[in-house]
Amino acid sequence: MSVSKKLILLAVISASFAACNNDKASKPTTAATTETTPAAATTAAEEDEDAPAVASPTAEIVFVNSDTLLNRYQYFKDVKARLEAKGKRMESDLRGKASSFQKEVEQYRQTGAGMTQEQRAATEQRLAQKEQQLAAQQQTSGNQLAKDENDEMKKIYEKVEAHLKKISKEKGYKMVLTYTRGNSAILYGDASLDITDETVKGLNEEYKANKPGTKK
Repeated sequence: MSVSKKLILLAVISASFAACNNDKASKPTTAATTETTPAAATTAAEEDEDAPAVASPTAEIVFVNSDTLLNRYQYFKDVKARLEAKGKRMESDLRGKASSFQKEVEQYRQTGAGMTQEQRAATEQRLAQKEQQLAAQQQTSGNQLAKDENDEMKKIYEKVEAHLKKISKEKGYKMVLTYTRGNSAILYGDASLDITDETVKGLNEEYKANKPGTKK
């Protein structure tokens, strides 16, 4: 789901700058702003490769692995499964109607020669209309599925953005970067700056607490 992944990335980036703007008036702490760019992270790792991967309480720039976020965020997985199931139902319905239409066309080919000119004209008109209806249904189904996906991804965007804003305010993060293997400006980041696990945990806890049918 390429659209969903792009929206997740946008959510992370949007929350990053929102957090940065919210805290821009405060004085940065010395430990966090020394240099938390990927290059600085590499240097830190080289100095102590065996250091435990514990998030630094003074870090102002952290990052989230968006691939891991997508794979482990239960709400996203539920949405994906629901949309895939709906797509399969639509596809099955269209396939059944297309098969029925094909049988009618084949029957006309076999019996058309014995029809009067008026009967052939009426049958061909009916088949042409049916073909148009199938094409229109296919287009409508595709558009509806795309709309449903966009609507759901917007909700995911808002949930991720809101959560990142909340934890940034709580922990003093001024920027949350996003990392995707093979497509990221971050070539390397120290594990202590990776807040993916706590982000996924928090998002899943919020989803579980607010999921319809869940007892509170």
